[in-house]
Amino acid sequence: MFRPAFRSVAALAMAGSALSLLVATPASAETSVFPIDGTLAHTAIPSHYAIAIRPDAKALTFAGTVTIDVDVPQATDSIVLNAAAITIGKASLVSGSGQVIALTISHDAKEQTVSLTAPGGILPGKYRIEGDYTGTIDTQADGLFALDYTGNDGKPTRALFTQFEPSYARQFAPMFDEPSYKATFDLSVVVPADRLAVSNMPVASEAPAGKGFKKVTFRTTPKMSSYLLFFGAGDFERKARMTSAGVEAGIVSPRGSGSQADFALNELAGLIPYYNDYFGVNYPLPKIDNIAGPGQSEFFSAMENWGAVFTFQRDLLDDPKTTSPRSREFIEVAQAHEVAHQWFGDLVTMAWWDDLWLNEGFASWMETKATDHFHPDWYALLNRVSGREAAMGLDAFRTTHPIVQHIRTVDEANQAFDAITYQKGEAVLAMLEAYAGEGTWRDGIRAYMAAHKFGNSHTTDLWSAVEAAGAKGLTTIATDFTTQPGIPLVRVAGQTCAAGKTTLSLTQDEFTRDRVGEVSSRRWHVPLLVSVGASAPIRSIMADGKTTLTLDGCGPVVINAGQVGYYRSLYTPAGLADLTSALPTLAPIDQRGLVADQLELAYAGYQPLAAPLNLLARVPGTANPRVAAEAVGRFAGLYQRLDGNPQGQTLLAARAIGLWKQRLDTLGFDPRASETLPDADLRATLVSALGRMGEPGVVAEARRRFAALDTNPHALDGPLKQDWIGIIARNASAAEWDKLAKLAQASTSTVARSDLFQQLGAAHDEALAKRALDLALTDVPGKTTSAGMISSVATAHSELAFDFFIAHRDAVLALVDASARTTYIERLAGAADNEAMVAKLTAYQQTLPADAQKPVERALARLKNRLAGKERIVRETVAWLKGA
Repeated sequence: MFRPAFRSVAALAMAGSALSLLVATPASAETSVFPIDGTLAHTAIPSHYAIAIRPDAKALTFAGTVTIDVDVPQATDSIVLNAAAITIGKASLVSGSGQVIALTISHDAKEQTVSLTAPGGILPGKYRIEGDYTGTIDTQADGLFALDYTGNDGKPTRALFTQFEPSYARQFAPMFDEPSYKATFDLSVVVPADRLAVSNMPVASEAPAGKGFKKVTFRTTPKMSSYLLFFGAGDFERKARMTSAGVEAGIVSPRGSGSQADFALNELAGLIPYYNDYFGVNYPLPKIDNIAGPGQSEFFSAMENWGAVFTFQRDLLDDPKTTSPRSREFIEVAQAHEVAHQWFGDLVTMAWWDDLWLNEGFASWMETKATDHFHPDWYALLNRVSGREAAMGLDAFRTTHPIVQHIRTVDEANQAFDAITYQKGEAVLAMLEAYAGEGTWRDGIRAYMAAHKFGNSHTTDLWSAVEAAGAKGLTTIATDFTTQPGIPLVRVAGQTCAAGKTTLSLTQDEFTRDRVGEVSSRRWHVPLLVSVGASAPIRSIMADGKTTLTLDGCGPVVINAGQVGYYRSLYTPAGLADLTSALPTLAPIDQRGLVADQLELAYAGYQPLAAPLNLLARVPGTANPRVAAEAVGRFAGLYQRLDGNPQGQTLLAARAIGLWKQRLDTLGFDPRASETLPDADLRATLVSALGRMGEPGVVAEARRRFAALDTNPHALDGPLKQDWIGIIARNASAAEWDKLAKLAQASTSTVARSDLFQQLGAAHDEALAKRALDLALTDVPGKTTSAGMISSVATAHSELAFDFFIAHRDAVLALVDASARTTYIERLAGAADNEAMVAKLTAYQQTLPADAQKPVERALARLKNRLAGKERIVRETVAWLKGA
């Protein structure tokens, strides 16, 4: 652990006076180098922070003091750092000789900076900045924020947490709040004596602070970026165990959570030694906690604060009354993601938000690898198809962006947390690992980690390390896929079989949703993995837009065998017919990938829809549960596309029910002790999808169970609770809606209460949807639930929700955490399907600053594309149904 020369937590006094500090020493002759990335003026480099705060949870305010050890490498008039939503009372500069210089404070609210100016200027040297300040505690997940909830004892309570990524540490204390300005941190806090306080490091000391309060001082952190600092305090309990790696793992949760933390703790304890081995660098902190916070966010589920991961309670605690199979899986997946960040993001941090994908794409890729390692019976690798499709859902439009993108402002940084950064990042990494080979790839990762630990890096550093480990040519492929946007389209131009060999003629184009037929100049070095029949796949690089391959054997050809390539595959009609016949015999990953790929090609207009629908219908009823869930989900999506065409919906429902009701009958409505998680999740998918389509047995069962609540308040408890309620909520009468509202208000479970309120917004009845919108602007649902209610309304009533947002814009945005405010509109417009919304979105876009317009541009692009293809897709789907 790196320990700078100047540090004195004991010297900290609480706000109200400037700090009495140890003085800094003169600058060394060694030349300091500023970060090459970022927007801060190059005036000083921090090495250590000492921060002390005293929150007033009731008043939602706090007071703080800060000292920062800095190096000023060249003469300057002012030191410029970040500050937002805080008021600095006084600041001074202590020189190496002990001279105290009063500083003039000048805020720039737009740039979120503060300039500390010294009369006569500041000479090169090492100094210490000292000051005091005040701030506010938010009710959304930004900076220091409060979450209110009903405790397990039935009493109202309030907990405090922090959320600093990407640019909100500056709301907690004046800081050099950019990733490259790494430093160590000392933190002390004054909290009620009966509350548990937690931060990145273990507690160093506790001391009485008078009148029922205590001062908690934490040990010094390793060198890290400001956005990774964490503080939480509340009526918590902590369950902990020592891992085999000698690191203590703990789950911090509301008092009384008890066994609900056990599953997460067991998973967390296994991840540390696993990642120690994979990365080749041991976890450098003595503990890792995962802290459960009540409520939710429109921006994130969990955050990788070093040593103190924060996760919303719904995604961390396993409550048998409410936790669905998918939610239980997400507990593992989310932890695997955030713990991967402890290395990839925390130990080694991207130099600037341009390379955010180095954090998020890698953690997404690693979460799947780790989940598959610990739970092979969950078939986690099959889920990479869904990730690829989520990424391509953005990447196919002209409004997309490269994985590596230029970030200039806070709003642009917030918008960068999208499917390109996460899911395309994961898909490209999976493709590159397949190209390099697992061993070579891991060796490169280990070398990269060792070279850049406790520092910052760029994307090119990763490619160089993997190439040096033996993956020759990887940089060229990686550069193509990360520095230019879009999706390669590999077309089969010709396919022949003679003398036991198949010859393929392949050409390359770009797959798009809004430029079909246009000639694209983009080309990629595409790593192909092609199989024929039962033969082992062959590898090839498609470098110049076309290639010819000769493979042993004859039979159905899979252009993207194993589905690890980030590209779409367009077959000849005969080739797709062969694949349709062979689909039940293909590997599950190819079954799932082919169905998704071919349907999306048809939706975009590259081929008629009938052949991909034949492929979808060919998925066997006994398929792997992940493949079955994909197929059922695709039918549910088609049902939604046919909204407004009752005949088409009736035909589609009959088709889907005929294919999949038997699988539900086999699984039954209730969990079985011996079943796997994917089977349990498939049951939930079938209940939800078939219930949405009106299958009589499922709907009757939902109504029976809902009615049973009148005499048994626990009648719906269990993993399908939200699925049964969802069926009722979508088709609710006024009386049923009122019953749901009463259940929501009476619930003492934070997660169940939030879920119930959001289900109120799902009603198809427009009058009930309006009631949900009105309720969302009251204090009844809770500060972090209301925005989700409005989003829920938008699923069936997008224009209604959008109009409501426009009419109450400031009030709604106050219910959304700052990080999500520019992207929230995409949720409201996500299901829009009428021309009127085009004009409304366009008008709204014109009210936004330039750096906040991209989400509206994306929403408009998808809406226009839906409208352009809607008639064709409905026509072709109904024709297929009538002919099937």
